[in-house]
Amino acid sequence: MKIGFIGLGNMGGPMAANLAKAGHDVTGFDMADVSIEGVTMADTGAEAAAGADVVITMLPNGKILRSVANEIIPVMSKDAALVDCSTVDVDSAKAVAQQAEAAGLLSVDAPVSGGVGGAAGGTLTFMAGGSSAAFAKAEPLFDIMGQKAVHCGEAGAGQSAKICNNMILGVTMIATCEAFALADKLGLDRQKMFDVVSTSSGYSWTMNAYCPAPGVGPQSPSDNGYQPGFAAELMLKDLRLSQQAAESADADTPMGEMASKLYEQFVENEDGLGMDFSAMLLRFEKRGRG
Repeated sequence: MKIGFIGLGNMGGPMAANLAKAGHDVTGFDMADVSIEGVTMADTGAEAAAGADVVITMLPNGKILRSVANEIIPVMSKDAALVDCSTVDVDSAKAVAQQAEAAGLLSVDAPVSGGVGGAAGGTLTFMAGGSSAAFAKAEPLFDIMGQKAVHCGEAGAGQSAKICNNMILGVTMIATCEAFALADKLGLDRQKMFDVVSTSSGYSWTMNAYCPAPGVGPQSPSDNGYQPGFAAELMLKDLRLSQQAAESADADTPMGEMASKLYEQFVENEDGLGMDFSAMLLRFEKRGRG
């Protein structure tokens, strides 16, 4: 396929490189001066999108997505697909899908899970929203860039799935960090706690696969000075998106709201900026009840 790829940062760059490595003709654009192996660089987003069978976007937020959509949709070929892999608000995802479909294009919102390592290794999970025809056109590319793609429903469903997943992730990480800090104060050895909880009803991904306590469980960012696998500020972004969606849908999400406020405090007023989201453990280690 002829592919346009807009947004070649830490995630988009490796994803585009994997598509080029698989033999696709990839033209890319990014606001920064980047060079991606196998990717022909364009001077504008419109230039990267013109004549492409599929245009993939990986952008920071909904406002930028809407701006890029305004630029590229008018120059895209009829029946081409616009596949947005950014994590943005559900309303922006739906608005861009409607804009694309009105122009005779296929549209998929397909945020990802798996982080920079998954992007580089081609092991991402894609959560896709859009028509069956749009998903079918994008699916062969998902197979190259990732290990799993789930068609979640119509436009916006991919973003909805990502936001709900990451709300669970944020809440669960806080609970895991709180439990380790409590175990410390009770004099319980961290390894012993892990051995019990990881095989008991407290089992979770944040405990078993991404343990926030250094030297406990499988290798995780906690064993590398909390260098981010998933940065705390990105978790804050996703939790804010969850609360924006909850407000729009009139959903009661008290744990999600509290998690959003805690990560906001951690990132904006404490030491969390630039650290992995599991570094929340450091926050609880230092704090007493008051």
